[in-house]
Amino acid sequence: MPFKSGFVAIVGRPNVGKSTLLNALVGHKVAIVSNKPQTTRNRIQGIVNRPNAQIVFIDTPGIHRADTALDKQMMEEVKQALDGIDIACLIVDATRDFAPGDHYSLDRVRHFRGKSFLLLNKIDRVPDKRKLLPLMETFSREHNFTEVFPVSALTGDGLNELIESLIAYLPEGPPLFPEDQSTDQPERFLAAEIVREKVLTHTREEVPHAVAVLLDSFEEGERLVRIRATIYVEREGQKGIVIGRGGEMLKKIGTGARKELETLLGTKIFLELFVKVERNWRQNSAIVRQLDWHRQLEQLSRE
Repeated sequence: MPFKSGFVAIVGRPNVGKSTLLNALVGHKVAIVSNKPQTTRNRIQGIVNRPNAQIVFIDTPGIHRADTALDKQMMEEVKQALDGIDIACLIVDATRDFAPGDHYSLDRVRHFRGKSFLLLNKIDRVPDKRKLLPLMETFSREHNFTEVFPVSALTGDGLNELIESLIAYLPEGPPLFPEDQSTDQPERFLAAEIVREKVLTHTREEVPHAVAVLLDSFEEGERLVRIRATIYVEREGQKGIVIGRGGEMLKKIGTGARKELETLLGTKIFLELFVKVERNWRQNSAIVRQLDWHRQLEQLSRE
């Protein structure tokens, strides 16, 4: 049997479960998740290895109208993710009816000339599966999808069948990454993302979109990794929320991030966090560009 390999992009609206799906497919966490929309800001690759194939999945930011410099960069990430891939997977929330915002996602898929799959996610929340049919029919009228799969990123239902079908459509070719590699992102980027995930988890609605996390240093020792990171917000009030009374919230964020990083990296972590106000940073292209982990690595390497 010939070996197959290729790239598969996962695209869709915010909060439909793209990052949860990527983690489920890979088998462990490579992308942060939260119940806040627009959590993912960069393209993240997750690598799935099978005896006869290697699939490189690309998680993307949720497709939405771009109003700020940050939004524009996120939509550029989606555009780049669809360049040079083999299959595009449009993921939708099976618990929601078709809405005007779905046209944004469909437009992206229509411009892709390769194979396209429709994934109806969160079917674990739809007891009567017959209710999926009208949604399938609506999306199929809008675009001629190669395959349609009901799946649950949370429970894993339908994921094995999805992987086997994707492999069937991939081109023959050697592995694109080493078999023991599960993502292309460096540990430094993952560390900043884990900190941001804990901020999203513990803070109120007014904070999440205004939060960015940049690594100041990442020093690896034999038994300890020392990490310094700055949490950026846009207003003094948001800074107060992130720090909390007597520093209680910042301690909770730091403790949660440190424990998860120790599990993920398999070593002790010393994590030092700072909070800084950078007004309207989402409109500042210079700051937004720094959120690209490639640029962060370049900066750290010069220090």
